[in-house]
Amino acid sequence: MHDQQDSDGPGQKSPEFYNKLTASVPGIIYTYWLSADGSEHRYPYVSRRVTDWFGLKPEALQKSADVVFGIVHPDDLADVGESIQASARNLTTWKHCARLKLTSGEYQWFEGHSEPERQSDGSTLWYGQFHNIQQYKELEQTLRESEAEYSYQAGFQKLIADLSKEFINLHFGTIDECINELLRKIGEFFGVDRAYLFTFSDNYQFMANTHEWVSPGVSALIDRQKNVYIGGFQWWQQQIHGMVSDNKVVFIPDASELPDIAGGEKELLERRGVCSMFAVPVKVRGHVTGFFGVDSLQKRIWREDQGDLLIIVSGLLSGALERHSLEQKLLSQSIRDPLTGLHNRRYLMPRLEEMLGQAARKHEPFAVAMFDIDHFKQINDSLGHLAGDYVLTEFADILMENTRCMDVVARYGGEEFMVAFALDDTDDVGGMVARILQAVHGHAFVFEDLPIEVTVSAGIAAVTDLPAIPSSPDPVIGKADHHLYLAKEAGRDCFVDASGVFRVP
Repeated sequence: MHDQQDSDGPGQKSPEFYNKLTASVPGIIYTYWLSADGSEHRYPYVSRRVTDWFGLKPEALQKSADVVFGIVHPDDLADVGESIQASARNLTTWKHCARLKLTSGEYQWFEGHSEPERQSDGSTLWYGQFHNIQQYKELEQTLRESEAEYSYQAGFQKLIADLSKEFINLHFGTIDECINELLRKIGEFFGVDRAYLFTFSDNYQFMANTHEWVSPGVSALIDRQKNVYIGGFQWWQQQIHGMVSDNKVVFIPDASELPDIAGGEKELLERRGVCSMFAVPVKVRGHVTGFFGVDSLQKRIWREDQGDLLIIVSGLLSGALERHSLEQKLLSQSIRDPLTGLHNRRYLMPRLEEMLGQAARKHEPFAVAMFDIDHFKQINDSLGHLAGDYVLTEFADILMENTRCMDVVARYGGEEFMVAFALDDTDDVGGMVARILQAVHGHAFVFEDLPIEVTVSAGIAAVTDLPAIPSSPDPVIGKADHHLYLAKEAGRDCFVDASGVFRVP
C-alpha cells in the first residue's frame, strides 16, 4: 500500500502533489510504517516541513525512521517507543507528546496524533500528523507556576495570620513559647535547617542566641551561643551597621565565597555547618535589638522575594517583643515602688505566701524583718520632703547592698521597709539585721551639703516563732510589727526578736 503512493497511475497523486497539499498545514503530515516483527520502520511519506524544523530529508526517512528517534529528547525516548508498540498491538489511536531537537539545537515540545491500520503482511501503517505545542506547554507551565505561587502565598499569609493571632492572644510569661512556636512553623514552611533569634548588647560587641528551632537531625547551637563576642568581626560589624542604619537584610548565599575580610565569619559559619543564611533586623521601639535568621546546611536556590518574606516575619517578632517589653515595664511598675525601685507590697505578699507554702511542704524556714526610719516625720518637717525622699532612697540602697539575691526586699509603706529572709540551719537573721543597722551608722547621709542623722529600728519574726504555720502572711507580719513597736519603745536604733532587744554598738 505504501508503494502505491509513489505511483502516478489513475486515481493516484504524485508526492509533489501531496507536498503542495500539505504545505499550508501548520504541522507535519506523515505516514509511518512498522514491520510485523518491529525490526524495520520508515516514513513512506512525510511533508517537507520536517526539513525546515529538524533538518531531516524526507528521502532518507523513506528508507529508515531511525534518525527521527535520534532527535527525541533522551528522557522521552522510552515512552515514545512504548506508546508506538501499544498502538500497534491494540490498533488504538497513537497520541503522544515529546520533546524534539530543532535545527537550532533547542528542544521543543511536539504532539503526534495518528490512526493505525494493519497491513496484510502483519505490519502496521499509521496516518497522522504532529505539530509544535511549545507555546501551550509554556502556558501550562506558567499556569502551574502561578497556581503554585498562589498556593504558596496563600499558605504564607495564613501562617502569618495564625502566628499574629497567637501573639495577639499572648499572655504574661508565654512570650518564649510563642517565639519558639513561630520559629518552628517558619522553619518548616521555608524548609530550612535552623531558625533562630539573637539579641545584641547595647554596644553591638556581643550577641546572644535566645531562641532556636532546628530540623530533625540537625545539631542545636543555642547553648554555645549565649555570649558571643563579635567586636573583632569587621565584616559582620559592617552588616550590623547596615541593619541598624538602613534596616538592611543580610544574605549570605554561599558562606565559602565570603570576602577575605570575613575570614573569621567564614570559619565560624563553616564550623557550624552553615552553607547559606539570612539575617533580618528585629526592632523594639525603633531600635535594632537583634536579628531573626534562618540557616541552610546545603546549597539551595532561595526565592527572589525570600528577604521580603522574612522581613514580614521579623516585623511580627518585633511587634510581639515590643508589646512584651511594654507589658514587662508596666508589670514592673505595678510591683515596684517608683521612688526607691524596691518591690512593693503587691509583689511582697504573694512571695510571702509562696514561702509559707514551702515552709509547710518542705520545712524550709524563713523570717521577716520590718524596718522603720526613726523620727522620719521630723526629717520631712524640718528639711522638706525632698530630703525625706533622699533618706528613703539611700536606705533602700543600704538594704539592697546588705541582703542576698534570694531575699525579698520591699518598701512596705511610708518609711517602713520589709525584708523576707530565706533561711537554712546556719543563717543568723539577727546578725544580718545587725549588719544593716551598722551600715546605717556608717553611712553619711548628706542632703544639699547638710548632714542628716539617721537611725533605724527593726522587728524580726521567724515563722518558727509561731505555734503553727499560718495560712496567710498576716500573723508573721503582725509579729514583726509588734517587735518593731517594742524596739521603738526601747529607745529606737535597735532591733527586737523573740529573744529580746539588741542594740548595735
